[in-house]
Amino acid sequence: MLIKKILLLVTFIACTYCHSLFAQSLYSKAYGDSKNPPLIFIHGGPRGNSTLFEGTTAKRLADMGFFVIVYDRRGEGRSADPAARVNFEEAFNDLNQLIAQYGLKKVNLIGHSFGGIVSTLFTNRYPEKVERLILTGALFAQQESYNYILQSGEKKAIAQKDTAAISKIHYIKTLDKRGAEYRQLTYGIGSRFGYFKMPEPTEESIRVNKEYETSEFSKSDIRNDQAPALFYKNESLVNIDTKPILKGLSDKGVKLFAIYGADDGIFSPKQLLDLEKITGKDKFHIIRNCSHYPFADQQGEFLKTMKNIMDRRA
Repeated sequence: MLIKKILLLVTFIACTYCHSLFAQSLYSKAYGDSKNPPLIFIHGGPRGNSTLFEGTTAKRLADMGFFVIVYDRRGEGRSADPAARVNFEEAFNDLNQLIAQYGLKKVNLIGHSFGGIVSTLFTNRYPEKVERLILTGALFAQQESYNYILQSGEKKAIAQKDTAAISKIHYIKTLDKRGAEYRQLTYGIGSRFGYFKMPEPTEESIRVNKEYETSEFSKSDIRNDQAPALFYKNESLVNIDTKPILKGLSDKGVKLFAIYGADDGIFSPKQLLDLEKITGKDKFHIIRNCSHYPFADQQGEFLKTMKNIMDRRA
């Protein structure tokens, strides 16, 4: 009996230590009443963080009657960890810990950009833990996006007689498509031609972004430049197409939705049409005059869309 008590005590101490270690190394924050439907935001990357979503949208979404959780993945943003591997398995373990930490059984995931890949793979493995997967400007066919950025970017470069961009694109095409440099430089072309910016900023978007830029969240916009290299070193599932997985989620009882900006330059019209066929027209939401960050570009429309999605029973 004494030995059993000692073993139980050791187990308790070990679990407490592990929880403490997790809490210390992973940044997370919750907004709203924990009794409300839970929403977890999965940020982009590798090298990203959740500061923009947290600083602009998390509280506003919580005020609509949701329990909103934001966090930065291990080795990214505010979750500094020199031992981080920055791969999917690590991300899954941490997300499972996060769900347990907040005492949740089933959650709704908002997967943004690369976070769409993370949340899709997590949902596929743990469908019993996910009520809804809401893809928001989320990657789902990476090579198709890279091809589109380079092809459309080259057309723009030729039209603008941008010889430096033309040369850079030709160089990118010689690189290993499964490497960090290929990804980084391809997105660089997208940034060069404004693929991540809404075409016509509105009073609302200007206000939202200005408030963020002068907030503490903007000061916490930490980027780990080593994260992409670590991901490509420690992860075999790189440059993937998750459409086959997305097609099967409904059979696993998961409700799938999508919110995309009509002017998000990293997705071709064909890609968005392909995704709409998977979700169904009534679950696929396009926001006009909006690019890669719907929650900041068109916040009011994004919040209204989220409310409609969360109110749906099927």
